[in-house]
Amino acid sequence: MTKQKHIKAVDAASNAEELLPLEQMMVQGGAPNEGAAYDVDDANQDKDSEHHGTESKGASLVPKLRFAGFTESWRSVYLKDVVTSFEYGLNAPAKDYDFFTKYLRITDIDEDSRKFLITDLKSPDIEAAKASDYLAQDGDLFFARTASVGRTYLYSRSDGRVVFAGYLIRGHVRQDLFSPVFIFYSTLTTQYEMFVAATSARSVQPGINAAEYGSYQFAVPSISEQQRIGALFKELDHNIELNCGLLEKLIQLKKSMLEQMFPREGESVPRLRFAGFTEPWTLVNLGNVATVIGGGTPDTSNKDYWDGEINWFTPAELGYQVFLTHSQRKITELGVKYSSAKILPSGTVLFTSRAGIGKTAILSSPSATNQGFQSIVPKSNKLDSYFIFSCTDQLMAYGESVGGGSTFKEVSGAQMTAMPILLPSLAEQQRIGEFFKALDQRIAQQRAKLEKLGQLKKALLEQMFV
Repeated sequence: MTKQKHIKAVDAASNAEELLPLEQMMVQGGAPNEGAAYDVDDANQDKDSEHHGTESKGASLVPKLRFAGFTESWRSVYLKDVVTSFEYGLNAPAKDYDFFTKYLRITDIDEDSRKFLITDLKSPDIEAAKASDYLAQDGDLFFARTASVGRTYLYSRSDGRVVFAGYLIRGHVRQDLFSPVFIFYSTLTTQYEMFVAATSARSVQPGINAAEYGSYQFAVPSISEQQRIGALFKELDHNIELNCGLLEKLIQLKKSMLEQMFPREGESVPRLRFAGFTEPWTLVNLGNVATVIGGGTPDTSNKDYWDGEINWFTPAELGYQVFLTHSQRKITELGVKYSSAKILPSGTVLFTSRAGIGKTAILSSPSATNQGFQSIVPKSNKLDSYFIFSCTDQLMAYGESVGGGSTFKEVSGAQMTAMPILLPSLAEQQRIGEFFKALDQRIAQQRAKLEKLGQLKKALLEQMFV
């Protein structure tokens, strides 16, 4: 790897602004520079401030959190009074996208973002003139009436020419009295979810028809306050979308670096290296540079074996986290002594060997595992822990290719020990490991930021709606 390329790659891993500018999450109201900035802790506090509503005596329809200047009680409405009408969608088969009309089906509404997915665009297989009555317009809010019942989508002009399908119900919001954006976010609240659960459960086939949707009762403020709240959540969703995009860029960067910094099949030299390393990589068996150790479970009926001080990990505890520090259950020294469980040193790379082969993580401290692992303990001065962790895709592919079993596939310790693997010098392993460690840390930070934004949105939905 040339010095310049190395610097760019490391910057991308440690400084996300090189990939996509980040903005602090500023919650804005209806006019420029108005509004307030919140974090999750702010949203969860119930203290008086200029952004907290005041519940006057006898008034119950007041949110816990609101913008300054709004003090009036909200009023209760039915959804049927919020829309001019409810309409069922077009009953027509789908065809390949004709680059003119998009066909909105329930499956085209993303479960999390509620955006119109463009990964599998289709068009209605019908003459354009016959579909004109089903064209989406500004202010249209769509409701799933079966399958993913309750899921909603607010039409956006940026989605282009859209016709909606039969398993959706359209409600055209009365924009003189209500903000379509506010009404849409009202359908993301716990109150709405409870309504959907209770209403859809009335029939054998879960579903909600137009009349039932119309019976949904909720509270609304003045249209000006609706607009401020809607603008707030649109800005928050925009920030979530930007940060999702950044996370995806970081993940793609890692994928690209893995492809370039490890030799391809049939080759012994990677396409991208750190300066100073020129020797070809050497093919060895994993057992030459590491010890592969399985795990075990102490007798669960013996209390003397459990609730000790020794971490004891199971495959279910492996996720996005690279370094494992605390297990859900712990065992005692007696539990280790009288079972197949073994104390593994820090730096061990855990490798799941059954029912989902190939999940990995690194131990931060000496720990044990159950029998669902064939863990890799690097030999001193021969194998770098983070380097072999960065080979997770190779380890998984090998384990799946050699694993056997009639009920579920499993790879043995002997099979993993025999795994052929190309290795550079220890010094080059360590440089590669350091690079991917920095990149993984940046990815973890981005995941944490997205999680916090999601928590903020959830908290504000609970605090800013009645």
